[in-house]
Amino acid sequence: MSARRSLVWLGLTPEPEQELPAAVAALRAPTDDPPPPGLVAAERRRVERLVLRGTQRGWLRYLGEITDLVVAAAAGPAAGDPRPALVAGEVVLDHHRMLIGLPGAGYARTTVQRRDLERALAHLRTADRTGLTGPDPATGDPSGPAGPTPSLPFNPAGPSERRSTA
Repeated sequence: MSARRSLVWLGLTPEPEQELPAAVAALRAPTDDPPPPGLVAAERRRVERLVLRGTQRGWLRYLGEITDLVVAAAAGPAAGDPRPALVAGEVVLDHHRMLIGLPGAGYARTTVQRRDLERALAHLRTADRTGLTGPDPATGDPSGPAGPTPSLPFNPAGPSERRSTA
């Protein structure tokens, strides 16, 4: 390891190492069932390898992959469980916000990811609040409150601009 290699990024927070493997494995799993233990273990090994032997640039690339998974979950059908995407999105967004206190270009490099995560998380939270993710807590109806609610399309680029025709 080079004496010039900066390790300051490792001191941000332990939450990514603790919470991301299970959440990311669930997002990568082919079904809504709990992810297989082998997938969680593989994700944990990947995080461990990045933290112990990686660089900030490699770590940010990994978090960029997770951002893409969260955005895809928000854009996809609302039938799945949003909790893994919410956990992963919150952890990565918190991490990216803390980069402002570190030297280097990490914070600037994650500007687009922060914006995309904020939008995706807002969409996922709305879907979660409206009961799209499970039974109505009041009645136990499996289709959610007041029956099925159609999902709204999620556009990671944000709302389209309205143009005046006048």
